[in-house]
Amino acid sequence: MAEAAGSSSRPAVGQCEVSGAGAARARWRLLGQVLKKKHLKDVHLQQVSVRRFTSFNLFLIEDQNTEEETGTWVQYKSIFYPEYSVSLRFHNGLLNVKEVLTSFDNTGNVCLWPSEEVLAYYCLKHNETFRDLAVCELGGGMTCLAGLMVAISADVKEVLLTDGNEKAIKNVNEIITRNQNAGVFKAQKVSSCVLRWDNETDVSQLEGHFDIVMCADCLFLDQYRASLVDAIKRLLQPSMVIWMDIRSWHGLSNYCNS
Repeated sequence: MAEAAGSSSRPAVGQCEVSGAGAARARWRLLGQVLKKKHLKDVHLQQVSVRRFTSFNLFLIEDQNTEEETGTWVQYKSIFYPEYSVSLRFHNGLLNVKEVLTSFDNTGNVCLWPSEEVLAYYCLKHNETFRDLAVCELGGGMTCLAGLMVAISADVKEVLLTDGNEKAIKNVNEIITRNQNAGVFKAQKVSSCVLRWDNETDVSQLEGHFDIVMCADCLFLDQYRASLVDAIKRLLQPSMVIWMDIRSWHGLSNYCNS
């Protein structure tokens, strides 16, 4: 779905690649600390990722020289469509064991996953598809990059950016505010909310509202695949369109059999 680019753009905060052995050690250490009810002081979020590479090089990343205690702001610009760029905020904090144990699905707080970049590129390439429609991104993580690309490039009626994790959506809210203040959105309405696929209240209040529902690589946790199928079906209007970016054929097979 994506076209490879030969750019030498550097990875942003939250996109650092970690060796397989190092990531495995970090995960085992996290487990040990959890069992001892301690906090990790020197293991970063991205170190417990299972990602094998950093990026498809579809976007250029520029520092904004704005670093906060828990996050760093960067400018994300499309390589193939350089007229489109957006301010993003990445978490740069350390893992907190209590947060890992008590919050829902932290995968979207680890980094901006390559599959999200691919979906974002695809949305830019086909931005005319979204004209005058209501669009929802599910499981967009701490940036919801794909949904943001729709919001800045398409004459769309509405874009709702969602994730099941409250910390991720708090970050997305800050991203929306900064980009609204910069006047980069073409969408008539851009908003965000916590939306868990397995939560009846979350899904029912938006039932039948959207023309397009999209998600990138949302099949990581097996136990939520059936809920994802149901949520997509209920969120969409009868003339439905589903856009999914799936990295694993095994995951796709299991999803289709849900």
